[in-house]
Amino acid sequence: MTFRNGLDSLLRPEDSVLVLIDHQPFQLTNLNSHDPQAVVNNSTALAKSAKAFGVPTILTSVIAHQGGLIFPQITDVFPGQEVIDRTFINTWEDKKVVDAVKATGRKQLIIAGLWTEVCVAMPVIQALGEGWDVTVVTDACGGISVEAHEVAIQRMIGAGANMMTWLAVASEWQRDWARTEHVADLIEVMKQHAAGSGIAYLWEQQLLNTPVPGNAG
Repeated sequence: MTFRNGLDSLLRPEDSVLVLIDHQPFQLTNLNSHDPQAVVNNSTALAKSAKAFGVPTILTSVIAHQGGLIFPQITDVFPGQEVIDRTFINTWEDKKVVDAVKATGRKQLIIAGLWTEVCVAMPVIQALGEGWDVTVVTDACGGISVEAHEVAIQRMIGAGANMMTWLAVASEWQRDWARTEHVADLIEVMKQHAAGSGIAYLWEQQLLNTPVPGNAG
């Protein structure tokens, strides 16, 4: 196995492309590896982070007329964007999706979806075999059981995939706080979706704007 390490292995927004797979009602009803509310929050945060950093994002569903439309929290981030609806369970066998990814010219493929053991594992393993640099955002995924999710993660690691969480991905895209172009957008995502970190930021801003007692005037 080729180890994924060194500075060049870190995610860069200009080289990243995100594929969000099957964040649909049917899959959510049998999601048992995570709190469903957390998965909706995390997948939405990932989508917003990608938009903030200008990372192309492909949205895809499977048989949406039966399984339901992708969560509006995600599609609202990309108003008017086409959602590619498939019949293939394995997204990477759908030519329209693969062509959309290739058209971006990006080489760092980032994937999240439902379920981890099925609709995430299949395209990840195939794409790895075709030479793609693949990262899975584990907390924007979920399986029908804790075991199913964790076994799928181990299977993909064994195939050479990189594992991260959404806030780690966003932080790696930011990399340096001196890069101020996207900071305001990232902070907004954190305020809405990063729970304690977002609230702590708001608290910090409150304290910075609170006059020191006795020094007023």
